[in-house]
Order: sequence, then C-alpha cells, then structure tokens
Amino acid sequence: MTTNFAADKQWFRSKDGKKLLAGSPLTLFTVSTAGSAILDAIESDTALPPQHQQLTDRLSATGAIHPQNVASCSAEQVTVVIPAFVSDEEDQEALQALVDELRPLRIVIVDDASPFFFEIVKTTIVRLEENSGPATARNTGLKHVESPFVVFVDTDIQISAQDVLNLAGHLADTQLMAVAPRVETERTKSFINEYESFHSPLDLGPDPAVVRPLSRVAYVPSAVLACNASHLRELDGFNEDLRVGEDVDLIWRAVEGEFVVRYAPEIVATHSPRRTVRSLLRQRISYGSSSAALDERHPRSSAPLRTHLFFFVPVMLLFLGYLVTAAIALIPMFFYFALTLRNTGMSLLQRTRITWWGLVSTTKLTASVIRRVWWPLFALASLVTTRPVITWSFCVLIPTLFELMKKKPRQPLTYLVVRSLDDMSYGIGVWKGAIRRKNLRCLLPVFTLRASSRR
Repeated sequence: MTTNFAADKQWFRSKDGKKLLAGSPLTLFTVSTAGSAILDAIESDTALPPQHQQLTDRLSATGAIHPQNVASCSAEQVTVVIPAFVSDEEDQEALQALVDELRPLRIVIVDDASPFFFEIVKTTIVRLEENSGPATARNTGLKHVESPFVVFVDTDIQISAQDVLNLAGHLADTQLMAVAPRVETERTKSFINEYESFHSPLDLGPDPAVVRPLSRVAYVPSAVLACNASHLRELDGFNEDLRVGEDVDLIWRAVEGEFVVRYAPEIVATHSPRRTVRSLLRQRISYGSSSAALDERHPRSSAPLRTHLFFFVPVMLLFLGYLVTAAIALIPMFFYFALTLRNTGMSLLQRTRITWWGLVSTTKLTASVIRRVWWPLFALASLVTTRPVITWSFCVLIPTLFELMKKKPRQPLTYLVVRSLDDMSYGIGVWKGAIRRKNLRCLLPVFTLRASSRR
C-alpha cells in the first residue's frame, strides 16, 4: 500500500498545528507533536515520518487525506464481471470492443436473457434464462469469481486492462470494500454527448473522496466498481429486489458495515450516454424513483439536502425574498459558528472562512434541491402567491445561465431546455417513488446541529 497522501480540499488546521478540521463531513482531529509533523509532511508532500500509519489510517478512512500513486495489482488477482443485455449488433460491437480492451484479464460475461444472441471468444459466458436485472447479473458473475478482487464493468464503458489493475490496486488496503474511478462521457459532436459531458450523473468530479451518505460524494455508480470479493460476499452482494439504485444500496450497506468505499478520480473510464433526449429523461426519472426505496432501507440517507439548520434558515429567507430578515439572520449565524468552532483552535479568520464556505455550499445545494426535488411544491404554491414561482425561476435560471456562460455549449437554447427538463425529470421520479411507496421522508432535508464530528 502506498504511503503517499494528498490532503482533502476541505482542510483547516489550528494555529498550533495540533488540531485539524478536514474531510466531508468535516471531522475534527486532535494530534500530538509527532502527529503534527505527519500533517506537515502531508501538506508539503514530503516523506512521512516513521510510525505514521496509525494516524494516516484514521485520516484516510474519514476522507481527510487520500492515497496517491497506488501500486497496481497483478492480473491474477482480478476477475472482470460484465453484466450484459445485448439487443442488437451495435450493442454486441460495443461489448466486443470492451472485452478487447480488457484482455488479458479473466472476464466473466453474464448474459441477462439478451434478445440478441452473441458469442465472445476467450471469455466465460453465463446465460440467464430470464431477464433479472443488473443486481442478479452481477451476483451471478460473483459466483464464478475465484480471485480476491472483482471489477464490475458495464457494457457501455470503455476502460483499459491497466486502468482496471490500477483501480483494483487500492484494494490492497483491507479496510476498503470498494473503489470506483471517475466516469466521463466520451467526447463527440452530438448534442447528447456534449450535454452528458457537462451533467452526467455518473461523473462525480475531479476530487477524490471517501464515500458515505449525505457527504460530498454520497455514492459511486457500479458502471465501474472494483470490490474486495470476500467483503462483497460478507454483504451478500447486490440487493436483487432493486432494479434501480442497487449500487447505491450496496455502498451504503458497506458504510453501515464499517467498510470504507473510495472514489479515485485519477483513474478515468469513459461512458457512452443514452442515444436520445427522451431516453436520457427516462433514465433520470428512473434514478429519482429509487430514492424512496433506498430511504426504506437506509432511513434519511437519501435525503435531498443535508446542512446545518443555522445555514438553512437565512438561505431560505433569501430565496423566498425576505432580504432584510435574511440579512438579520446572518448575524446570529456568524456569532454561533465563531463561538462553537473555538474548540477547533482555529483563528477567527479561519472560523469565518469555514462559516462562509458552509453558507455558500448550503445556498448552492438548496437551489439545486428546489429546482430538482421540491419544484412541484413551489409550482402548487404559485397558484396562491407569486413569490414561490419567482423563487423557483431564480433557482432554475441563475445557475443555468452561469453554466451556459462557463461551458459554452454549441446549442445554447437546446441546452437551456434540456437542463431544465433534466432536473424536473429527476424530481418527477423522486415524487413518483415516494407516492408509490407512501414514503415522503426522502423529500425532507436532514439538519445537523453540530459544526463538526470529532475524532
């Protein structure tokens, strides 16, 4: 296992260097003089002092630091499992291209009752008699895995054998149950590919993270997912009752079982998106519809927003147009965090920066929730008063216009329309699942009353 680490982007140290506030959610660490020297080495990217492992293991497990330059594993340690539903020759060609990239690794293909018969040489093909969904297909493939590590790869993914070995190399850390790479959309000139390159739900960004519910990276998709096979069997694999969200459920069960799941964006796979806007929107509805089912299994973990109550109040007052009241509410908010963060040993300037960071983050997240999940409530309220429709319009138009200026899509008007439909479709799915399962808890925010957890 590597001994080279990088600090998380959320990293604040006290004046004496012996207290650290880092990770997502922010966790407070108190260290000794020797521990402070380890933190210095991490910040300066120099050789770590001897006896660093106990502290770096704690920091790494909570997402305060992230391993760098991880050594790849050997091909004998990995089996690739590909769940496949092949409907035409184009799908078969994509599957063949993926297999060609992954040679010489051992490959198990699970044919989930495809309507189009296919053969792929030098692979193990397991055929299911009836279509059972990705969870069943992956679990079936797992039964044919004898290696310590298994890497699940979807058929619409492009990734090399070397990148698979680099990804699985993280699993030398026995704390890890799973690790996932960044999944970017392949670059072509089509509108959908361009749009998905900006807003794919599979692309979780450039920053590494430890994955846990309601944190900066709350899940990783199973489009490419490397797992410790024994840990995965201990968790009974994927939940076969779920057709959608089975990968999120697995990750959250792993976290609840005190395993670590890591997002490693230095390794990049590419993904072929849906072929039409209609199928893209159906996908978003499907993703949203899993929220209620996930909430039943992991109460409050699929909440659309997690923030401190003292951040949320002024932000909502601002969005609802009560500008003076919102400004007044900021005063006790800053005083509260200036006082409660004193135990971190941070200077007043640092505490102010942390508070401002939390307020900005909550503002962005609340705007996102209003336009994605809560928009039906604002639409209904708009029948009574104009204030909610102004709030909703603000949350839709302002971020989208900023994105338009930053990303400069080739078809700006189409982009504006699809961006709005994308968010609304996800919300339709959330409400659809919540009503069908009579579980509205997945629509409610989660409020915290502590500035940070302690370690």
